[in-house]
Amino acid sequence: MKYLFLIVIFFQVISISAFSQEYKYHTVESGETVYSIAKSYNIEEEDIYKYNPDAREGLDISAKLVIPLSKKKLEEPVKKSEVSFKTHKVKPKETLYGISKEYEISIDEIKRYNKELYSRELRKGEEIRIPQNGMEKAPAAKERRTKTDIQSQITDTREHVVLPKETKYGIARKYGLTVKELEALNPKVETLHPGTMLRVGTKVIDDTVILTDEELQFYEVKAKETLYSLSDRFEVSQDSLITLNPALKEGLKTGMVLKVPNKGVGKDNLAESETEELNDPDKVEEIEAADIRLNLFENLNNFDTRDIVLMLPYNLHKIEEDSTSRYKDAILNERVLRISLDFYSGVKLAVKKAEELGISTRLKIYDTRQDAGEVSRIISRNDFSRVDAVIGPFLQNTTEAAAAKLEAKKIPVINPLSNRSMRKFHNLFQSRPSDNMLLEGMLQYLENNVGDKNLVIIADGKAAQVKSRLINLFPGARTVIPSNGNVRELNIKEQLKKDEENWVILESSGVGIISSATSALNRLARNYEISLFTTDRNSGYDDVNVSNNDLARLHFHYPSVDKEYDKEISEEFIGAYEEEYGVIPNQYAVRGYDLSLDILLRLGTGKDLYESLDKHKGFTEYNENKFHYIRESDGGFYNDALYIIRINEDLTLSVVNDIQGDLQE
Repeated sequence: MKYLFLIVIFFQVISISAFSQEYKYHTVESGETVYSIAKSYNIEEEDIYKYNPDAREGLDISAKLVIPLSKKKLEEPVKKSEVSFKTHKVKPKETLYGISKEYEISIDEIKRYNKELYSRELRKGEEIRIPQNGMEKAPAAKERRTKTDIQSQITDTREHVVLPKETKYGIARKYGLTVKELEALNPKVETLHPGTMLRVGTKVIDDTVILTDEELQFYEVKAKETLYSLSDRFEVSQDSLITLNPALKEGLKTGMVLKVPNKGVGKDNLAESETEELNDPDKVEEIEAADIRLNLFENLNNFDTRDIVLMLPYNLHKIEEDSTSRYKDAILNERVLRISLDFYSGVKLAVKKAEELGISTRLKIYDTRQDAGEVSRIISRNDFSRVDAVIGPFLQNTTEAAAAKLEAKKIPVINPLSNRSMRKFHNLFQSRPSDNMLLEGMLQYLENNVGDKNLVIIADGKAAQVKSRLINLFPGARTVIPSNGNVRELNIKEQLKKDEENWVILESSGVGIISSATSALNRLARNYEISLFTTDRNSGYDDVNVSNNDLARLHFHYPSVDKEYDKEISEEFIGAYEEEYGVIPNQYAVRGYDLSLDILLRLGTGKDLYESLDKHKGFTEYNENKFHYIRESDGGFYNDALYIIRINEDLTLSVVNDIQGDLQE
């Protein structure tokens, strides 16, 4: 099926003009009639009436008519201007990044005209060609422009008359603008109607504007998205995306409007009912809302008693109850049971906190026994008609079983812990960001902050895919290849620079490689400025052979679902937990509290969970966890909020980049 889809995409790319329609507008001159105009464009009179129904009542001089062009009338593609070049002699210690900034062009443009740089690094003293005209300047990092800024930067404009069924996304794409840029040029135009005159840029994309199309749709690139994530999202290769959108050769930017495979009407499809979405402030500002921190405590308005079901894998059937000592031993030896009990202890305190705020809860608890069949039996044998939300089960198969049984009743099922990709159910909420989201978040952080630092990648064979991603993102990076399960200090030293800050990215799950690399880097840190990073803080870093002190001295950075709670901010929760249970809460207890309180507060701000998410855009954050749910086009919701964590030299943890809150030190 996958290969069939790729073949379909291939034929879409080479035959796109076959199902596209191009239009232009015609200014009526004195003496012209519908018949004469139709004849001049080699079309039928009915073609004009179809798009200009008022023309049946007669034509006014200087009136604008929408004309569907026949194939004979299609304009020839605009020829690209020739590119001139400047020769640049590479200086010692110069990087592609530094040269790209000096000439305000992208690294890809430099490589395009110096193809040898695709396979090797810059060499001191060599001469490379720098394109001088026809190249767009590289955008400044984290640039935020107001409407006035945009209007002042787009000085050359032309007029565009809106055609029937045309959308802001289609028009923006046609003229190489983002939707925000188009709106800034036309601040008084709120709703598009056929015949409306718009100011647009003078740059015109070579392909036609697609007004209606069953195979493709328009998609606006959101903040922090990458070509890789878009390729994964729409199940199409990056090469096919670039072929569909030639502008991607110059780089991906937030707000860019792309043609992508049509996955059906929903979150990603902007071809239908687009005008209504754009006129809805909640829809227009959905991207910006991702950076808004919500305080649901201030928005409570529904104090109906809520019915919550908690499904946890206690596995009580495995425990012999003939003696108290055996029962205690079973708890100590059964890890899943311990996690379930810790999670439940947090849920109980969340219910108590919600009651203090006026939200009463009827809580029912079921033992799933880690069995999908048992989950189905629980739902079949009990009345779930009044249930507002199901928290749990923990595992993928049991969660999918619950979501499948409850989807028709639209009862939300919130998975608390699993990082696995699950089947698409419209009522399924994955509250833990996936490993792929953590990877993308770390790559985004590196891309935003690496600057002109010396980047060194240490990766073993199992991390080949991540290594390839890193090299594509940072073509000037140096690499170290482990051998025989460890990393030699000399091999690392050869790639470091004394007069620059060295960022080392370590990609491995092997304890030997992690241990040898961190030990060697700590010795080298006496003479070099070194910081350590990874996209995957796996269990290898918790091995006794890997020193936390070494990681701390290297300012170790990694992506994480949760952070370390602040004792001052979380003082009330910690005190309540200690008073109730006599111990400090662990990560599962905190997770149970944060997740359950978030669900109860959301239910207190709307008729149900779905309405609350629609009404209150933004992310919520509690002791260690935050939640920003995104509705998937093909079903369900996922939480994309994560942290980039740094270990400090005193072994404390700091959040250095709050992905959803955009908070930086």
